[in-house]
Amino acid sequence: MKEYYTAVESYYDFDAGDFDKRYWENPVLQKMRQSFREEVKRYSYTTMLEIGYGTGLDMLHFATTHPEVSVSGIDISAEMCKLAQHRGQAKSLTNMVPEKGSVEDIESLFPGQQYDMIYVFFGALNTVEDLRKASLILQRLLLPGGIMVLTFVNKYYLAGMILEIMKLRFSNAFARLRKFWGGYSPVKKLPSRCYTPGQIKAAFGEMELLRKRGYCIKHPAWFYHGLNQKLKRLSPILWKFDVWLNHTPFWKFGEYTLFVFQKP
Repeated sequence: MKEYYTAVESYYDFDAGDFDKRYWENPVLQKMRQSFREEVKRYSYTTMLEIGYGTGLDMLHFATTHPEVSVSGIDISAEMCKLAQHRGQAKSLTNMVPEKGSVEDIESLFPGQQYDMIYVFFGALNTVEDLRKASLILQRLLLPGGIMVLTFVNKYYLAGMILEIMKLRFSNAFARLRKFWGGYSPVKKLPSRCYTPGQIKAAFGEMELLRKRGYCIKHPAWFYHGLNQKLKRLSPILWKFDVWLNHTPFWKFGEYTLFVFQKP
């Protein structure tokens, strides 16, 4: 386990310096993050836990908009942790507590703590060593009636596969179907796995599924920069089309999937 998470940490330590710059230059990522946040805000909570907080943008957001709420978080990257801690300290936020660690470390980092909201934005659970084991840990940490809002990098991203085949990039087209995916970077491999909706539902089988949604089904994914620039005027229409597609079986073929689970 230590060797696996050391490799994951190395990837995100390397990524930390440019992370925010890439985000603020990418309207698709911004729109997705806002949608993820809106899903969380559908529910009531007093104690939140974020898995994979990155530079702390969402912890800062919830700690600021909900000053009465305690916002804890873990991230595997020491560099990301430094950035998130600096953000909280700069705003003098006492209700924002970012710690360094994996899902397996949460119970020792926050002993005796339970939560009524656990959220994961942009697929941090794709990098856990064992999704089922992580699920059982998170379920122990969730209070009865509590909510999980979880997003995953999807295994069957159909539009992306077709685009990569058209470009004759067959390795990229089928990368998500392999046992280990490798992440988005063309120069550094991320120890990670992509999951189907069925695999996610099975891993969280004890939970009640409240909502599900696919992202970038027809709308180009955030990493297709050139295509998104060309389709800039069509972006709102394609986004709305994706919303409609979520009422069909095509929801499960987006670039990301989102699940809302509730603990009985």
